[in-house]
Amino acid sequence: MRPVRLARIAAQAEGVRLRGWLTRVVSRLFLAIVAFLFGLGAVVLGHIAAWYEIRTGLDQTFLAATGIVGGADLFIAVILGLLASRSSPSRVELEALDVRRKAVQGLTSTLSLTRLLIPILRLVVNRRRGRRDR
Repeated sequence: MRPVRLARIAAQAEGVRLRGWLTRVVSRLFLAIVAFLFGLGAVVLGHIAAWYEIRTGLDQTFLAATGIVGGADLFIAVILGLLASRSSPSRVELEALDVRRKAVQGLTSTLSLTRLLIPILRLVVNRRRGRRDR
């Protein structure tokens, strides 16, 4: 019964870990999509107004205004990209992984003990059968 219980605990712990991992991946994907949309919105909506203001208000050349707007966009994209890539396993994921490891270790030791006992049991059963046949 113990190996079955340990296997069930290991499977449940793995399920908790995978749900935590999936939640983290989905949140990272969401942040990446928001970062992309923000970058695209900044490019489409802000470029014309910013470029025009830099060009006319600051009396800059066409190339200088374009470079300033592009540099600001790159800065925002880098900040959002770093936020999207920054993620580490949660405490729940780490604890579930630890529980799974311990259950699998217990299962392995139990199974190895069972593997050792099976040949001995076969030998005992065969000897008893041999006595009955005589």
